[in-house]
Amino acid sequence: MRFVIITGLSGAGKSQTLRAFEDWGYFCVDNLPPKLIPTFFELCSRADSNIENVAVGVDIRGGVFFDDFENVIEEMHYRKFKFEILFLQAGDEVLVKRYKESRRKHPLAAESRVSVALKLEREKLRKIKQRADHIIDTSNLTVKALKEELSKVFLKDMPSSGMLINVLSFGFKYGVPLDADLMFDVRFLPNPFYDEHLRALTGNDKAVQDYVLKFDHTLDFIDKLVDMLEFLLPYYEEEGKSQLVIAIGCTGGQHRSVTIANVLHQRLQKNGRWSMVDHRDIKKHLDEE
Repeated sequence: MRFVIITGLSGAGKSQTLRAFEDWGYFCVDNLPPKLIPTFFELCSRADSNIENVAVGVDIRGGVFFDDFENVIEEMHYRKFKFEILFLQAGDEVLVKRYKESRRKHPLAAESRVSVALKLEREKLRKIKQRADHIIDTSNLTVKALKEELSKVFLKDMPSSGMLINVLSFGFKYGVPLDADLMFDVRFLPNPFYDEHLRALTGNDKAVQDYVLKFDHTLDFIDKLVDMLEFLLPYYEEEGKSQLVIAIGCTGGQHRSVTIANVLHQRLQKNGRWSMVDHRDIKKHLDEE
């Protein structure tokens, strides 16, 4: 499990950073009281949690709770928890400008000026910054440039594409998925449902896969679909799209759509794409029996 604690100066880009981590599939929690971080770490690291990547935002908004931050970091090191600290910073002039543009109040400003609050905040964060594993100065970074900088560190072990592709199988009889960006109907393919030996199986079973994939027009469809996606995906990425849902539908979402979604997912991964697969309706037939 990769566990990242995101902190730094107010206005330095923590909200945008957390959004980037969410786009990359991290389980994100913002403004968690530092004392709860070790407990949260243990919950996420349990074998039954199925959580691989976690990002926790901690900053001066925590008020009196924030004063525990340094001690919590010491405790986590002592208990040999594996985690990273990402520290975001920016110049005072940039931060003051951002606060003026957003018309928001600095958490430590009270009745003082933002520049005074920033000086106090820097002192409070001085030791945390010294312990940071990664420091990013956002002074001259746009939101897109910040995400690119983050990806150099936190996506280096992931496939080359920073856009997450969700391949979703579904059954038209249960309704189309509302979040689909692209949708393909595979009801033109021969249906294993009419083979009594395959009816109770799904596209995750080899017998069904062999049946669906034995037809030339199935293989031609997959090749043409992959070619089209490889043409489209760079343009979606250029537009800043961070997640794409590709829905594959058949009648019941049990046989054909599951098989095609699995193969498409594998082909995209082979091409270096960051892909995940989900079968929305694969068990619906069990509820109808």
